[in-house]
Order: sequence, then C-alpha cells, then structure tokens
Amino acid sequence: MDLRFNLVTLGTISWSMRRVLANQKPNLFFTLVIATQLVEDSMLKLDRICRDANVKLVLVRSYGLAGFVRISVKEHPIIDSKPDHFLDDLRLNNPWPELKSFVETIDLNVSEPAAAHKHIPYVVILVKMAEEWAQSHSGNLPSTREEKKEFKDLVKSKMVSTDEDNYKEAIEAAFKVFAPRGISSEVQKLINDSCAEVNSNSSAFWVMVAALKEFVLNEGGGEAPLEGSIPDMTSSTEHYINLQKIYLAKAEADFLVIEERVKNILKKIGRDPSSIPKPTIKSFCKNARKLKLCRYRMVEDEFRNPSVTEIQKYLADEDYSGAMGFYILLRAADRFAANYNKFPGQFDGGMDEDISRLKTTALSLLTDLGCNGSVLPDDLIHEMCRFGASEIHVVSAFVGGIASQEVIKVRFIFLSHCFKFS
Repeated sequence: MDLRFNLVTLGTISWSMRRVLANQKPNLFFTLVIATQLVEDSMLKLDRICRDANVKLVLVRSYGLAGFVRISVKEHPIIDSKPDHFLDDLRLNNPWPELKSFVETIDLNVSEPAAAHKHIPYVVILVKMAEEWAQSHSGNLPSTREEKKEFKDLVKSKMVSTDEDNYKEAIEAAFKVFAPRGISSEVQKLINDSCAEVNSNSSAFWVMVAALKEFVLNEGGGEAPLEGSIPDMTSSTEHYINLQKIYLAKAEADFLVIEERVKNILKKIGRDPSSIPKPTIKSFCKNARKLKLCRYRMVEDEFRNPSVTEIQKYLADEDYSGAMGFYILLRAADRFAANYNKFPGQFDGGMDEDISRLKTTALSLLTDLGCNGSVLPDDLIHEMCRFGASEIHVVSAFVGGIASQEVIKVRFIFLSHCFKFS
C-alpha cells in the first residue's frame, strides 16, 4: 500500500489551526488534514478551505462516552471495492471465440472411461448447456423460475452416475448462466459521467474510465475487461490448466487494449502517455466490474440541508436511535457553548439548569432541521450533561484508532461513524 502523502494534524489550539481559521493564506501543500475536537463553526470553515484546495479532511471528536469520525472530500474513486457478494467473471452466457473453441473439443456424451465424464469442468458443461438451451428457445436463455428449473433439470439429465461432483457443481452454479450480460448499472453510470469526458486536468482514474468506455463500446462488445481468474472446480488437471490459460490470455489481451487506449487518451490531452503505470491499469482492468465512485456533501450541506427522512428514520429505529440521538446532542452542545460560553455540565453546580437548557437547545435544533415533533430521550440529555465535554482516555484512544484506520484506507473507501460506549 502506497502511503506517500503529506499529512498535517490540527488541534483547537494549534498555530496552524489559528492561521487557517483566521483567513490567513494557509499554504495548503499537504494532501490530508486531520482535525480534532473542533466545534461546529470551525468544522464548517475548515471544510470549505480544504474543499477549495482539494485537500482531504478527517474530522475526529471525542466527547465523554461518545465520539465520531467524519470524512470530507469532493470525490473518492474506489477500484478494488471488495463487494460482499459478486459473481465470478466466467462469461458462461457470453463466451468469446477461444473459450467456445475449447468447449467444442470436449464431448459431454463420453461415458468411457467413466473418470473422463466425472472430470469435465462445470464451466464447459454450462457453456454447452446454455448453447443447447438457446438453440431450442429462439436464442434466449432461461429467464423465468420455471425455465431456470428446467435448465437445471437439463444439466442433471446429462449425469451418468450419482457421484459426479462436477455435474453437481454445474447445477449449483447454473445461476451464473442466468446473470445479465454486460456491465452493471453502476459502472454504466460511471462511464456516462461528465468527468469521463477528460481533459488535461483529469485524474488518472477518469482517464482509465474514458478508456473503459471506449473498450465497452468497441472491443468489449458491451462487456468490461475479463478478470482472468477461475474458481476451484472438479476437473482433470489438463482441462483445468487449459481453461485457466484461456481465461488468463483473454484478460491479458483486454488489458493490452485498455493500456493502448489509455496511452492514446493521455497523448490526446497533452499528457505523458506513460504517466499512468502499467500495474495501475492492470488493477483497474481486473476490477473494472466493481468500480465505485463516492461523492460526499460538504459538512455545511450536511448541517444546513439534512435528510429529514433519514434523521427521523434513525431516531425511530431502536438499533440506531442512540447513535442518532448523540449526533443531534453533539451539535446541540456546540450551540449551547456558543450561547452560554461553556459546554453543558462542564463546571460543577448548575447541572439541573444545564439539563433544561440543553433540552431546549436540542428541541430547537430538531425544529431547525425540519424534525418538528421529534424528541430525544431524557436519559441521553442527562448523559450528555454528565459528560461535561470531557475527553476520556480510553474513548479518545478508541476513536483515534478508528480515525487512524480510516486515514490508512482513505485511498479505498470512506466511512462515517458515530459511537456510544457504556
């Protein structure tokens, strides 16, 4: 993992923070800012400055037994998104010529020796069965529940004995034949994005997206570059190795096409054709079906124009009401401090008065957010006053640990957390 980025951490009393928030020219030569324990007004101001300078911002706060980590950035592309559930890129319903040729060399009707029938890879079985089905169904693949069941029965009918694991695997993997062809709607949206019309200022990611768009419309025939890997399966060693070579060869050929298109695009926009490294393009190709783009609202948009429906939903959800309640109360505490020059419960004495004032402040904030009629549990308000804006070592360490993980992962994905500990 490449961690070569410049970093600055800002605290509420640091000279850097004072210069930035005092509107002095901050010389933002760094690429990432971590700001801790800032109140709302300072968060909004720093976020605007970082956005204008295209600097990533991580806001971290520990407050009693609660805390949060907030990431703010204009956009963050994710190449290796690692989705929880994703189909293997086997192209069973859209085989390319080399895979078709290999499949045609294997006869499913061979029964002697029996071992040969038991060691035909399920990829071969399903490609053949898909072709056989399409020939008798006007070129269409199974789409309805009944047709999918019939297709599985067709595969099962080719078994010559009950102990053929390769056919059992084929039946279990039959759903891969029914998967839609082409790219996902998310990738389609990405290549249709206005940023895919690149210029000299475009990032490497958008240059590769532009190349992907050209590939999908031309050499790919509507498909993304092949990933090139195949899963384990019951097969003879010879069949499996040959199949693996075919997939790897196709993936390499697709990569070379994308690489050439990337170079041509870079040359067209006046950039060095070799400025995007080959490993970067290869990783992009391998994960082209899983590309994601995260765009984030400014903190000011979150605070000034919140999603009322989402806030009300989480306030009413038993599992999330506590976290959302503390999110509201953290903002209410900042408003309280602005009005009374102290945080609720910060000093000995006057606790009852602070509780009453915080409750009024929180209700006012909810009204301003558009959540008229929403209320917060009294025990959360009491707890917030009991915190007294303290920084508890173990909580601060935990929140800091979460923040450090997010900083390390900042190239891959951004998360936002709100925690309560008891």
